[in-house]
Amino acid sequence: MRKIRKLLALKVSLALALVMLLVFAGCAPQPEEPAEVPQEIQKGGTMSFFISEPAFIDPFNLQETEGTQVGQALFDSLVTFDPMTSEVKPAAAESWESNADATVWTFRLVPGAKFHNGREVTAQDFKYAWERIANPENQSEIGYHLSAVKGFDEMQADAATELAGVRAVDDTTLEVTLSYSFADFEYVVGHPALAPVPQEEVEKDPAAFGEMPIGNGPFKMSEPWARDQYIKVERFADYYGTAPNIDGIEFRILADQDTAFLEFQAGNLDFVQIPAGQIEAVVGQHGESPDGYTVNPGEQVILGTELGVYYLLMNNTDDVLQNPKVRQALSLAIDRQAICDILFEGTRVPATGIVPRGIVGFQEDAWEFSRYDVEAAKALLAEAGHPNGEGIPTIVLEYNTGAGHEEILQLVQNDLTALGIESELRGMEWAQYLDRLTEQTYQIARLGWIADYPIMDNFLYPLFKSGSGDNFAGYANAQVDEMLTAARKTVDDQERVELYQEIETKIGADAPVIPLMYYSHTRVASDRVMNGVFSPKGLFDFQSVWLRQ
Repeated sequence: MRKIRKLLALKVSLALALVMLLVFAGCAPQPEEPAEVPQEIQKGGTMSFFISEPAFIDPFNLQETEGTQVGQALFDSLVTFDPMTSEVKPAAAESWESNADATVWTFRLVPGAKFHNGREVTAQDFKYAWERIANPENQSEIGYHLSAVKGFDEMQADAATELAGVRAVDDTTLEVTLSYSFADFEYVVGHPALAPVPQEEVEKDPAAFGEMPIGNGPFKMSEPWARDQYIKVERFADYYGTAPNIDGIEFRILADQDTAFLEFQAGNLDFVQIPAGQIEAVVGQHGESPDGYTVNPGEQVILGTELGVYYLLMNNTDDVLQNPKVRQALSLAIDRQAICDILFEGTRVPATGIVPRGIVGFQEDAWEFSRYDVEAAKALLAEAGHPNGEGIPTIVLEYNTGAGHEEILQLVQNDLTALGIESELRGMEWAQYLDRLTEQTYQIARLGWIADYPIMDNFLYPLFKSGSGDNFAGYANAQVDEMLTAARKTVDDQERVELYQEIETKIGADAPVIPLMYYSHTRVASDRVMNGVFSPKGLFDFQSVWLRQ
């Protein structure tokens, strides 16, 4: 009964919030009149784009979506991805090849490409940038991108000062030697964290570079990052590739998505996330994108599948949660479908594993404990010595504020109560939250993982390899470590996918985390945004978009 009352209360509160929003906006949600669509692309204008405060915008530590979105505008890596198909495409490298066993990769750079300070980009700039990440003194959390590169382990152990496997053959040729075969490496080098940086600018003032990075991408910083306010970028006139249509982007940094949505309703933002419980009303007012990814006037809401998973971290070193039976029980106790239906109006799908739909190798029901079975959960708790939750102290459920996570954890809290486990919620701003995850000082915490690159490895190696910077759960399984390395060394595509599938299933049996749901887009654009594409990787394509003037 307690759970039902809380669910009803949550529904009512969401409904009241929607009513108040509509009153604030001065009208009920009525379909907008289709805007007059220009027949030709119009150049110019600044797009206003909502983000939360990034952790970093310097490539050496691009570790979350907010920073990566900005980083993608400022920097080009060796390759990029088609925003719709995720196909690998040339970027800073005009061509590349590997030897037969995928241990040596050669990238040929676009000649004449420039940094925002006017200097030409060279292969040495990539080597320097990658060694910044590998250098343990810099405390980068994203070293997993380079873990296959020869010399990475030695740098991490302070036994070397450079990556032995990275060589600038000449100004436009970069040769990368790996410690083992890795046929998917061409995907890895597409992450903006692996973009080149100008050594002279970094070393002149590292702190200033972090606030106003100098990149090689289609946009450059207009001014230093105004923390808690905005990040402004403008089109880079000497960009080597196709010039963007828009003059610039103002990344508006706001405390929460509700505030951002009100700003959108007032006409002050061009692209925002739709708050929980308001999707149907917003679709009715602004129209839905036919393909789920591309926005145009009258087709402004995107609900496409995203290559990502929303999950709960469990601290595997915690006195209670180090018992796998307890972790398995908690996973079984959560009604994922209720979360998807109540908060996301059915636009998201319950997660049955850690690798999401859309990734080659996706398995339905990959994790045996990622289902809703309260009786089985109670039985496992009893086996663990905690019948009806006895002996388990109050568990703290942590989340970063301002993005709708509290409502999700309220439903999780109800499910834990039904299992006999008391819990409390604790929210905090992102930077502090990330510190707690990194230091593993939490018990249970929410997190999302969006594909850095669209392969199974990206959902397994960084999250579950012992010692990985993103293994916030503290999970350690020597056999899984060996299998992950073996999978990377497997050149045959089908054999490699099958091995990753086996790894995913094996990790799931330990239940180190609790997958809740696969992401889908719930975003809306203003009616001046033309040909705006929000990719399955959860990143906006600022190259092709244009603004109706």
